[in-house]
Amino acid sequence: MSWSIVIAALWVLVATGTALLPIRGQFVPGVALLLMAPGLIIWLGYDFGWGWSVAAFLAFASMFRNPLKYLIARARGLRPEIPK
Repeated sequence: MSWSIVIAALWVLVATGTALLPIRGQFVPGVALLLMAPGLIIWLGYDFGWGWSVAAFLAFASMFRNPLKYLIARARGLRPEIPK
């Protein structure tokens, strides 16, 4: 089995565990997962083809849609509200 698949499966398990945490406990592991995802997606694409990278990116964007919206708003100079 390819190492990229093993790491991706572990990433999914950690992401699932992070989702079960209270919102305040999700920040640190969520940022770590957010930063690791692009490299992992590229690695999967290298091993299995760009189509799988597209599918992985769409899943990533769906899962992290709210943090990505927040980061895009911050980059545009807005001050979006953080859930409490």
